[in-house]
Amino acid sequence: MKSKVDIAIIGGGIIGLMTAFELAKRGEESIAVYEKRYIGSGSTFRCGTGIRQQFGDPANIQMMKRSVEKWKTLGEDMEFPKFKFAQTGYLFLLYSEKEVENFKKNVQLQNSYGIPSRIISPEEAREIVPGLDISEVIAASWNHTDGKANPFLAVYGLSRALKRMDVEINEYTEVQEIMVKDSRITGVKTSKGEVKADIVLNAANAWAKILNQKLGLDFPIEPYKHQGIVTEPFKLGEIKPMVVSFKYGGAYLTQKANGGLIGGIALKYGPTWDLTPTYEFLREVSKNFTKIIPALKYMSIIRQWGGYYAETPDHNAVIGKIEEIEGYYLAAGFSGHGFMLAPAVAEGMAELITKGHTSLPLDFYDPYRFKRGELREQAIQMG
Repeated sequence: MKSKVDIAIIGGGIIGLMTAFELAKRGEESIAVYEKRYIGSGSTFRCGTGIRQQFGDPANIQMMKRSVEKWKTLGEDMEFPKFKFAQTGYLFLLYSEKEVENFKKNVQLQNSYGIPSRIISPEEAREIVPGLDISEVIAASWNHTDGKANPFLAVYGLSRALKRMDVEINEYTEVQEIMVKDSRITGVKTSKGEVKADIVLNAANAWAKILNQKLGLDFPIEPYKHQGIVTEPFKLGEIKPMVVSFKYGGAYLTQKANGGLIGGIALKYGPTWDLTPTYEFLREVSKNFTKIIPALKYMSIIRQWGGYYAETPDHNAVIGKIEEIEGYYLAAGFSGHGFMLAPAVAEGMAELITKGHTSLPLDFYDPYRFKRGELREQAIQMG
């Protein structure tokens, strides 16, 4: 492990790794990533794989439009053709006139930024997913350019690319303290020794608050336990898009490339560091999933797990330069959206670090908005 680097990145999840990748592409030659377990072991490997542009505010829509552009070429950029972004779409099922009106507004806003989402009939929705129960559905919001990706392949591809680019990845290396002198970053203290650095990016997501508090900084990020399930495999192509129902538990579900179903519902616990799976979730996910697609009652659940949504009060991330400490940056609190947002966040953060500004709307995620009482409109969140 190097004793000195230019840029130290805390957190070996998708945000930290992808930001390192963007920085290295811009010519930064002395970068190190520190992960207290193995890369991807935090929220990244526990995510639901979805990548969508169907948000209800301009900033998230623009960020996700850029992210999708970059997800489409990531395999090529990493020189890892095994990684694919599957543009299988997102299908939001709507059950009330109020829901339809809200989504019509969202669609209009999305269309204004070039996102081809549209409101479709229940019958059209069932053509996309033949097993849907549409007896209560009155419309759906559909975007065929949304999709999903394998987080394991994304992280593996990035790690291979970073090693080729001489970026140091330190697994099982916990950052215990961020070192500061005269209000300037001087490095990080890790479980394996101290490392001098001029710039530190805290991309520890659920754990970011712990390091911030040691510096006397308070940005409201709290860990909430959410859970997911995977079923036994079934015939490929039965549930291509991510299907979402707020009526039935805030459920999301889609079919993986290996044929199994992956998904979850909006049942959360916390703030907590406990990730023990619960029977309550298993019962509720079974009840709600089978309301959406009745045939799922015949499927066996083969795995259940817990993971963190690092949540903020408005369910939007905390991203930006920290004013109190020169050289300190924060990208955390993604509230379940970190995987999908990662390419745009990484690009914007790399530009911010190397040029001092970015054309992407990172101001929306300003860490100081909470102190000013300027909460954003809550990001559309399921699961």
